[in-house]
Amino acid sequence: MNRGTLQGQLFRYGIVGGIAFVVDYGTLGLLTEVFQVHYLVSAGIAFLLGLACNYVLSTRFVFGESRLKSQWAEFGAFLIIGLAGLLLNELILYVCQDLVGIHYMLGKIISTVIVFFWNFLARRFLLFKS
Repeated sequence: MNRGTLQGQLFRYGIVGGIAFVVDYGTLGLLTEVFQVHYLVSAGIAFLLGLACNYVLSTRFVFGESRLKSQWAEFGAFLIIGLAGLLLNELILYVCQDLVGIHYMLGKIISTVIVFFWNFLARRFLLFKS
């Protein structure tokens, strides 16, 4: 698939997102179940590790040229979009676990689907040239 098309980028972002999800989900389970860290703290740490993985892979394999000239500015913008995703992630996990009674690991899957589209669309249209 062509790297520059929306379809090609979404396909590649799905693969990158899958890899980042394994890092995120695995870390969440490990920290919460093995090390007994509160699930919302674990979720924040895990999300940031997944975000770092996503940044490295997305800039190399998904998106083309950045709208920003500075790599630091690009990373900063990527991070801001990611932090908005982190807040959304934490909110969804809290609602699922504490308000609805859905186990946090299932809530994480629900959150991942929603945050995936937020991150992709925000990064594609705000950060990288189409």
